[in-house]
Amino acid sequence: MSAEPHPTLPPVRLHPDAELARDALVAPLFAHAVRLARWAGPGTRIDIGGELVAAQLPEAAAALGLDVADADAVVYASQAWRVAVDTGLVDVTEPEEDRGEGAEGEEGADGGEEASGTALPGEDLALVTSGAPGDVLDLWLAALDSVLADAAVPDLDDLVDALDAGGEIDFDQLDWNPRREADFLDGVLANLYLLTVSEGGAADRPVPLPVLAASMVMPDGMGAPTDAVLEQVSDAMMRLDDQFRQLEPIGLVEFRPVDEELMTEADDERITSGTAAGRDDADEDVSRYGMVRLTPLGLYGIRARMLEAGVEVPAVGDLADKGADALLDAVSYYPESAAEAEIEAWLAGREVPEAVAELLDAARGDDEGAPLRRLRCQQALAPAGPEAEPAVRAVLDDPELGGLARVWLAERGVGDVPAPDGAMVFWLTVDTIAAQLAADGETEELPLLMETLTAHHTGFFEQVWRVEHPATAYVLEAMGRLHPDKKAAKEARKAAFKARSRRP
Repeated sequence: MSAEPHPTLPPVRLHPDAELARDALVAPLFAHAVRLARWAGPGTRIDIGGELVAAQLPEAAAALGLDVADADAVVYASQAWRVAVDTGLVDVTEPEEDRGEGAEGEEGADGGEEASGTALPGEDLALVTSGAPGDVLDLWLAALDSVLADAAVPDLDDLVDALDAGGEIDFDQLDWNPRREADFLDGVLANLYLLTVSEGGAADRPVPLPVLAASMVMPDGMGAPTDAVLEQVSDAMMRLDDQFRQLEPIGLVEFRPVDEELMTEADDERITSGTAAGRDDADEDVSRYGMVRLTPLGLYGIRARMLEAGVEVPAVGDLADKGADALLDAVSYYPESAAEAEIEAWLAGREVPEAVAELLDAARGDDEGAPLRRLRCQQALAPAGPEAEPAVRAVLDDPELGGLARVWLAERGVGDVPAPDGAMVFWLTVDTIAAQLAADGETEELPLLMETLTAHHTGFFEQVWRVEHPATAYVLEAMGRLHPDKKAAKEARKAAFKARSRRP
């Protein structure tokens, strides 16, 4: 018995839309794009492509409260303007390429008239203050797309170096493939998302940049990396350092850049040694290599992009309006904390007796996933109060649910509960171990559970192989490997052989 791998990612715990929208509005780059959209007016001039003409950039920087004498301020103002245009916060009318004689516009370097377009606040700007949280988040997602597109472009120095004699970019020399670069960045963000949700839905600890770089470069299962791989990890890390610097202002990540002193060090082995970081024993020096963490807004944004790409990316609460069968089937493959949160969301707003009856009914079955469904059902029933007792008592005679019901009632000190017969005890033991194997595999705690469940039953292995449970042989084989008592493990192996022999 071996369950098929579940195809979905672990569920993410998203913050409420209203909270995420507030985060979007205070993200520096988005906030500046909004400010420039309000600044735009009849006198704002743009060139082909919707970019501000050079003479307007210092005014835009000043409108953002930046120091116009700082060259970086002008570059930042230009980026904020592109975000405003790309999101529809600004409506632009581009200039005609050939305005002809007598056209009005900015005077060119040759003394003639250079055509320019115009820009005005767009209709979508009103959504910033009067729209619903979802409207604001849609605008922010459009801004994120714009920033990601920019982040996938090589830096200016590389572009200048790749100019040929005619002033055109030599893409062969640049070795830049737009699709490849975009896919690389998407892959990095997907890995960062997975590392985050795998920690229970919203990891508190940042991820070391070398770990993220290695996840994109080092093949799975690779032992000691070669010098060539070390160099690739180092190069990828430097690329990511530049890209995350660009992504932080839009509110996607919290980022601690690579220490400037390391930029001059060409010690790939030392850099790659940081791939073990992120564990509890990581020393402080690891942070010098860069640390990154998705913000709550970033989790929302990457999930939205993955959904758009057709990836199944569940969020806690998605199953709140589904039936108990869909709930138990899905949460069977969730991490423990995420399963508890999803069950809690499902129970909220439902009448307890009806919800408990529905859960118990969904827990029935003899398929491979049934033991784990029953385990999740038991967890779902754990917080239920006395109002659940009638529904639980109703399944006391059920061969698949009777043991579960007795455990629930006994834990609450309920009297007048009939003792289970031997067949039910053995069946529940097999079902419990099968569920634990399906949930967590062969953990260190499982041998102790096996010993506890079998210690109080004389002749346990002489009888358990007869249990009519589809996982009987599978569980006995696991006990033969894992049971801490060697004699019991040998008996388990014999019982497993008998169980296999009696099945057609």
